[in-house]
Amino acid sequence: MSRTRRVGVLGGTFDPIHVGHVTVGVAAREALGLDYVVVVPAHDPPHRPEQPRASAFHRFAMAALAIDSAPGLVLSDTELAADEPSFTATTMRRLHSQGFAPTELFFIAGTDALAEIASWRDYPALLEFCHFVAISRPAWPLAALRVRLPELASRMRTPDAPGSPGGERPAAPALSIFLVEHATPDISSTEIRDRVRHGLSIAGLVPPAVGRHIQRHGLYHGAGADH
Repeated sequence: MSRTRRVGVLGGTFDPIHVGHVTVGVAAREALGLDYVVVVPAHDPPHRPEQPRASAFHRFAMAALAIDSAPGLVLSDTELAADEPSFTATTMRRLHSQGFAPTELFFIAGTDALAEIASWRDYPALLEFCHFVAISRPAWPLAALRVRLPELASRMRTPDAPGSPGGERPAAPALSIFLVEHATPDISSTEIRDRVRHGLSIAGLVPPAVGRHIQRHGLYHGAGADH
């Protein structure tokens, strides 16, 4: 009998992708024993007041460079190829249509982002589309999520143990919100764009290959969109 797949999904605008994004993806994969984590750059993020500064091409390229040496992270263009806003619910439905069951999918987000889940498209039905993984953030500890979302506290639990080496990993029997405590760097894409615009170093904030891509193509220097 084949075991249940465990696939993480890490979505975002990634404008640009930074070391915090990579840290979150790797932390979730390790904590939950995921087979791999799919990194999904958004086409048209509906929650942002403005459009991405870098084009879809550059954001996809930077994501590819960022995860090149990150174990268990793979890149998907499923949202960039779709000419519509990128909602989490839409992404999950596409994965369902590709044969993934809701119990096989783990949507990964920082506690700060997940705290706003009640404002997401198709909430509360969205809770039945996949598991959710909340990674602690510097200003948003895991305990704060329970306070912010008391109606979802019964779904929240710590990750399953990966199991003994060589053994079968346990599958979560119901859709849950997994709380993962992990030190994540306090970095934002907005901060990185601002530093580039002002000629400041972004070393240590983005993977070196991403920094070289930004410099080579002159991204984030002007006031308009970068192509």
